[in-house]
Amino acid sequence: MKYRSILAAAALALASAPMAQAGRGDAGNLNIIYWQAASILNPYLSGGTKDIDASALILEPLARYDENGNMVPWLAEEIPTVANGGVSEDLTTITWKLKEGIKWSDGTDLTADDVVFTANYCMAPDGGCQGLAAFADVANVEALDPLTVKITFDKPKPFPYGPFVGATTPIIQRAQFENCVGAKAPECTEQNFNPVGTGPFRVVEFRANDVITMEANPNYRDPDKPHFATLTFKGGGDAAAAARAVLETGEFDYAWNLQIDPAILSQMAKGGKGTVISAFGTAVERLMVNLTNPDPALGEKRSTLEGGPHPFLTDPAVRRALSLAIDRNLLAEVGYGAAGQATCNVVPAPAIYVSTANDECLVQDIAKANAILDEAGWLPGPDGIRQKDGVRLSILYQTSTNAVRQDTQALIKQWWSEIGVETELKNIDAAVFFGGDQSSPDTFQKFYADIEMYTNLFDGTDPETYMKSWTCEEIPSPANNWLGSNMPRYCNPEYDALWAKLAATGPLEERAEIVKQLNDMLVQDGAMIPLIHRGRVSAHANSLTGVKLNTWDSEMWNVADWDRQ
Repeated sequence: MKYRSILAAAALALASAPMAQAGRGDAGNLNIIYWQAASILNPYLSGGTKDIDASALILEPLARYDENGNMVPWLAEEIPTVANGGVSEDLTTITWKLKEGIKWSDGTDLTADDVVFTANYCMAPDGGCQGLAAFADVANVEALDPLTVKITFDKPKPFPYGPFVGATTPIIQRAQFENCVGAKAPECTEQNFNPVGTGPFRVVEFRANDVITMEANPNYRDPDKPHFATLTFKGGGDAAAAARAVLETGEFDYAWNLQIDPAILSQMAKGGKGTVISAFGTAVERLMVNLTNPDPALGEKRSTLEGGPHPFLTDPAVRRALSLAIDRNLLAEVGYGAAGQATCNVVPAPAIYVSTANDECLVQDIAKANAILDEAGWLPGPDGIRQKDGVRLSILYQTSTNAVRQDTQALIKQWWSEIGVETELKNIDAAVFFGGDQSSPDTFQKFYADIEMYTNLFDGTDPETYMKSWTCEEIPSPANNWLGSNMPRYCNPEYDALWAKLAATGPLEERAEIVKQLNDMLVQDGAMIPLIHRGRVSAHANSLTGVKLNTWDSEMWNVADWDRQ
């Protein structure tokens, strides 16, 4: 196969390379495998981690979060603060200074105009930008000079680091995307598959849902980096095959998201070719509850607010019973081992934000779940499935194809059967489920099911932008090209008002209390059913150096520093 040929060439280059400190391209080829294949290289049009991480090799933000959760300047000279004059004392503006001399991979200069354009691209009314939550309360973005960008908010913004911080909101080139704004954004295939970037690599060939071939960006700002001349970003297969390719066969240098049986992973690691790495951040495996009606008979109104409420998942008793029937501790033990912890919260970290108000779910209680349904009038029918007013508790439960997720589905289906709930299981190839194909009925944004399961998380250590994901305006629909983060279609004016209060609150302790309240509303209103606080687990070849697993940003955040010993 093509990527194996590249790897062989890389091995030959490595064998003949001098032992001195590596310069640009001296380490040959870097082989990365993400078993969820990338389907697009524009993170503004996809919420899938595999697309965001692939894009992070090419596109960069003004600032990132490092492996410890600290904000660090990237394309910017420094992090603006009130103390250094970068944030106004009234907290309504933030001014970023770009580093001098940064060029796009096509050799042209990065300027403040590109930053302004990126903001306008995402904030275009009919664009359906996946990163729109990061631009909350932005009134204006302007270039003060070629290297200075000023962002003005329409209210005081105690945490003004939403736009352009982290992998989800990088800078895109105005010259390349200027004809791709608004409704035209998804139509620009060439731009979305082959973005010009400032990052360490640039695209040579992009094959959607398969493999990306890249080469070192000849205009990257550090003349000695990246250390790898070429990079292969292979997608597809499953987590077990990806782990085996690094830990046992040595075909790949890095494997992401090794969501497999921990005992099997431990056995693979004995192969001696690679190292398993893990760290806890903010990732939570959860069940998203569709609060709208997914009935196919509704046509374009299916799974939208216009189609009406869900026939039974809008009943709080049903949602609570579904949650209580689940043994989260067993799910964590069987599926994740040391890399999983039972949780009842969508915000599991940092500790200051963690609520204890939902801990009821930590103990499975089948009897209580049955009693709740009995009291609410959901009674078993002739076939044992509970029903009320002609509506049966019959659930279509979907997720991506993955052995651990299918095991989780099977266990939950069994537990739900014990409370009189019928469950049909569906699994979808991850590249499709998390992809941005608006013509597909199987994306997690369209949510043509009753329950869906996946993991989500937030960049950095402040959850303000993340909590905006469940405001009314973030609901995916045909009007915004099915983009947006509010998969449950949860629309609660009280939640929106509380989020607005968070956005205007400065003291950390007060912000933490508001985040807890927002978390509790989502959980107690049943918009989602948190399951597992997931540690991120990946693996790299023993020969690979410089890897710093980052749970606060993209795992590809410092790939320019990776080398081969």
